[in-house]
Amino acid sequence: MGRIFGTDGVRGVANVYPMTTEMAMQLGRGVAYAFKNDKRRHKIVIGKDTRLSGYMIENAIASGICSMGVDVLLVGPLPTPGIAFITSSMRADAGVVISASHNPFQDNGIKFFSRDGFKLDDAIEEKIEDLIFSNDIDHLRPTAEEVGKAFRVDDAVGRYVVFLKNTFSRDLTLDGIKIAIDCANGASYKVAPAVFEELGANLVLTGVKPNGYNINEECGSVYPQVTAELVKESGAHLGIAFDGDADRLICVDEKGTVIDGDQLMAIFASRMLKEKTLKNSTLVTTVMSNMGLEITLKSMGGKLVRTAVGDRYVVERMLAEDYNLGGEQSGHIIFLDHNTTGDGILSALQLLEVMLTENKPLSELASIMERYPQHLVNVRVKERKPLEDFPEITRTVEQVKEKLGEEGRLIIRPSGTEPVIRVMIEGKDQDRVVQLTEETAAVIGRVMS
Repeated sequence: MGRIFGTDGVRGVANVYPMTTEMAMQLGRGVAYAFKNDKRRHKIVIGKDTRLSGYMIENAIASGICSMGVDVLLVGPLPTPGIAFITSSMRADAGVVISASHNPFQDNGIKFFSRDGFKLDDAIEEKIEDLIFSNDIDHLRPTAEEVGKAFRVDDAVGRYVVFLKNTFSRDLTLDGIKIAIDCANGASYKVAPAVFEELGANLVLTGVKPNGYNINEECGSVYPQVTAELVKESGAHLGIAFDGDADRLICVDEKGTVIDGDQLMAIFASRMLKEKTLKNSTLVTTVMSNMGLEITLKSMGGKLVRTAVGDRYVVERMLAEDYNLGGEQSGHIIFLDHNTTGDGILSALQLLEVMLTENKPLSELASIMERYPQHLVNVRVKERKPLEDFPEITRTVEQVKEKLGEEGRLIIRPSGTEPVIRVMIEGKDQDRVVQLTEETAAVIGRVMS
């Protein structure tokens, strides 16, 4: 049996296996069957970002779902967290997002939400894969009035805008605040400007003219230098950069300095600790987050819990142990008191609320965290095999960890979407960190390539 789900759904080059229309239709049939549990009429939400291939994949998934006797609600281009919100608020049985997040336009992906707006766990994904590859549902073909219908939800953007505005304190306004925003020519191009303008902000916009090809093209959260230049040119109070599906946020302070997810989480955790709203005084993040975040949190009386890489693993830990703030260095930040998944626009609103409440510029807020030098190298390999199968790599890892001691960390992990091994080291000395990372990556590259 094949394995097509990665760390965040199915992803690849559009029109190349597994991101083909044939597989999209099968995924539609599989998810429809997995969530169809009684004789009532079921419905599944489908949303997408702005890439060209979204049209063909949307139609294929919708066909698969309808062929199983389940109705489809089409919301069009909308941020991933907006689709999670619509799925939950409209009491749909599941939600489908067609997006490859921060990847270039030629890629695409498919990920699912359950009826409560949370991403699917491994067990349900495996069930869907089994349904597809076992051919167990090939014979299930409703006919006549039992075939599903497809409907457009014309007010999805408006519903989501209202939801986002309601997460921002009614006692505050963005009047007089200038914000530079880069929507990456992606799913937030309508929603983000509407939210911030309606709250009173003066906006300087870029990345709001998607054409199907320019999503993430030298813009958005992967290229925060664009936002930094915009901030410096316009004199904005801060800059906000989203990725293609707007579930992550990278910011720029008023001086043009990039502020990543770790620094943002430090700001949020600090504020919530002061207000005694951080559940169990704990922040949940991944193994990739900077040691400086952990040290900062500890100095404030808080605690940091780490998970495997992937925002859904962060959410799973938050739910299991009753935490309400979590995220990733990449800018996925989850406020479980407000939404079920990472939400770039919501995170930006929460940041603005802290800035206004504390009357401090972003540069001052971000200074509470001292970053440890980190160096990341991506090593392309022939195939992803367990590192334990290679004695030379095992020896190298042990030697590097011994050299780092208590003052550094080595993280090696395979990419969930491509044949790449990611090697990351952090420690107090920048030159030493770079040297050890490059040496470790060179060994892995020589042995596994």
